[in-house]
Amino acid sequence: MIRGYIDFAALNRQTRLDAAALRQGRLQCAGLDLGFSGVAVHHNDTQLLLIAGHPQAREARLLSTLRHEGWPAMLPWITSSPHNIVPQLGGRFALLWLDISAGALGFATDRFATHPFCYSKEGARLSFADRADQVPALSRGLSAQGLFDYLHFHVIPAPRTVFEGIHRLPPANLLTANGDETRTRRWWLPHFEEPRKGNVATEKEAFRSILDEAVRRAAEDGNVGAFLSGGTDSSTVAGLLAAQRGAPIKAYSIGFDAAGYDEIEYARVAAARFGLDHHIHYITPEEIATGVPAVAAHYDQPFGNSSAVPAYYCSRAAHADGITRMLAGDGGDELFGGNTRYAAQRVFALHDRMPAPLWSASFGPLLHGAGSVPGLGKLARYARLAESTVPERFDSYNLVARLGHANVLTPAFLHAIDTAAPARLRDAEWQQIGANALINRMLAFDWRFTLADNDLPKVIGTTELAGVEVAFPLLDDDLVDFSMTLPPRFKLRGKQLRWFFKRALADLLPRQIIHKKKHGFGLPFGQWALSNDQLRAVATDSLGSLGTRGILRAEFLDSLMRDRVAAHPGYYGEMVWIAMMLEQWLRAHAPDYRFAG
Repeated sequence: MIRGYIDFAALNRQTRLDAAALRQGRLQCAGLDLGFSGVAVHHNDTQLLLIAGHPQAREARLLSTLRHEGWPAMLPWITSSPHNIVPQLGGRFALLWLDISAGALGFATDRFATHPFCYSKEGARLSFADRADQVPALSRGLSAQGLFDYLHFHVIPAPRTVFEGIHRLPPANLLTANGDETRTRRWWLPHFEEPRKGNVATEKEAFRSILDEAVRRAAEDGNVGAFLSGGTDSSTVAGLLAAQRGAPIKAYSIGFDAAGYDEIEYARVAAARFGLDHHIHYITPEEIATGVPAVAAHYDQPFGNSSAVPAYYCSRAAHADGITRMLAGDGGDELFGGNTRYAAQRVFALHDRMPAPLWSASFGPLLHGAGSVPGLGKLARYARLAESTVPERFDSYNLVARLGHANVLTPAFLHAIDTAAPARLRDAEWQQIGANALINRMLAFDWRFTLADNDLPKVIGTTELAGVEVAFPLLDDDLVDFSMTLPPRFKLRGKQLRWFFKRALADLLPRQIIHKKKHGFGLPFGQWALSNDQLRAVATDSLGSLGTRGILRAEFLDSLMRDRVAAHPGYYGEMVWIAMMLEQWLRAHAPDYRFAG
């Protein structure tokens, strides 16, 4: 925990740090109030460094300095030149540094912002915390734009938060502030080498060595277990961990008693292959109903990933067995090309490779015109998507946009927000990606919006709620860097996803898992909300209450459960989940909130 503020105008630069107070997790003086716990503390008379997580030196001189002199020796350097020091670090971490005599403060997040920082700048005062709801800002209110971003993305991507005037530091960013300015800068930007050819045997050897070391590093501390969904990534991590330990390790799986949602058969295959101590929990609709309020309230802002509650129960089962650290498989799809939408973009190759005049003069009009012919509407839709950018294509299935903003949102709320803001955020990220190959651009895009803003907070938040630490060996910095050196066709060959990854692990993973379709920890919420009285009551009550807050139209929310979910439980169930989790978060954090226009 880190929470505090600095008022540069009132700061007494003659203050000397009190070692006794720092040992108690408190620093107070004129213009400064800082509280912290669960972090490493390093200081001298005027300089302070707080470290959350476990940063690792990735440069030889820095590594030597830390080994022989420790972090205190770095205080003058990191407080004066953080933009030179932070890029030499890897691992999961956040840093806060303070130089009282210079009147300067700063903080930084790792490549995926797994230890976040949020802040508010109000005149000469900079308030900050590791949670958006804990930033001690002078003025606090909910942001209509932040609420809309949640409805659009199902999370709230950095730098916005749900609180007006409170920002979240994006991944791989650092902030520096003094009495004159507050500045953020990106200290790491992915750059893909994109060789045309590669030696599979050589690359496999390097990959297996880096991967094995990543798992070993992630499992260094604590009583370690592993998530096991039955997918390629979790099976890889669990299998390598078992091989390293030479003894059965505890692995945890969640099952769903619903057709089309259960993957336990694949988890069992992996467990048998690697000799795992396999623990399976079949989650019930009643447990979902009970877990929803707790999980929603735990997050510092609305969070709508529907696999969060199953992940929480999985983590809780591990905690009950004495597990203190879980290894998760997140990241493999995004590093090595495993999501089906990567292959789906191949269908737009006709447009992307065709000279613009030829498309405009012939194929484009022909396909657009086909939309007026019964049964050929998909051709017109193809043309529209082909003429859009890749981020726009990703958004083409957005629930709120497809339902129609005016049909979903109240007129007053719609008038107060900018519906184009999410597109600008995604376009800006897309434009600065250091890659030429489409597959690499899509991967780096997902590192931000799928991993840093969504999947990683899901796992980190739910394991934290369950009392367990989590590590992500497939996002080890060395493995991330290695992935950027592979030829693009090693990741996506034709429509073959993760071509190199699967080939390199063919001797480790069972054949059934290598060739299975991706699924994950999704849950049959729509079906259960219709058939289970307790879960339906939670959903119906949440939507009814949310309809009084002036954000979403009450008549739209009524129709969700009454008509839409009944007709298409899988599709519209997701919208019910998003709305339900928003209402449950509001009840815990802003129970009296009503949008006033």
